[in-house]
Amino acid sequence: MDSLITLAVTGVVLIVAWVIGSSVESSHFRRLIAREQTLSKIMVSNLKRLPPNWCATSSALVAGEAVIATDYFKVFAASLRKLFGGRVRSYETLVERARREAIVRMLEQARSAGANAVWNVRIETTTIQGKQQGKSAGVEVLAYGTALVVSERH
Repeated sequence: MDSLITLAVTGVVLIVAWVIGSSVESSHFRRLIAREQTLSKIMVSNLKRLPPNWCATSSALVAGEAVIATDYFKVFAASLRKLFGGRVRSYETLVERARREAIVRMLEQARSAGANAVWNVRIETTTIQGKQQGKSAGVEVLAYGTALVVSERH
């Protein structure tokens, strides 16, 4: 009887975690889309050098960092995936949100500096470990580059 109650409670917790986690994730993606649209005029590249016909009049280092935590359902789903192998889709959205959030924060900093381009963009990632060894508590992404005010030479 106790094991049945434990199983029921675990099931309810998983369902609640999935509903809340999905809602938070969807809301974050919607906000990201809106913020990305407002920053779409800033050129972004991972190239080290500017095109030869461009002239940069000012530059500044800009960076954006995001740490996104896992939820109980993602951890549970990832644990199941370990049994069978394959893509861990529940963590893919976690990494995507962190990457996009870090880039948006970097671009917002570039916009504040008056830049119209961010060049030599690099992205670093790390996993934040949870209390239990080997359990991920979240992902951290750092995006950085050189914010430039560029114009085309004639």
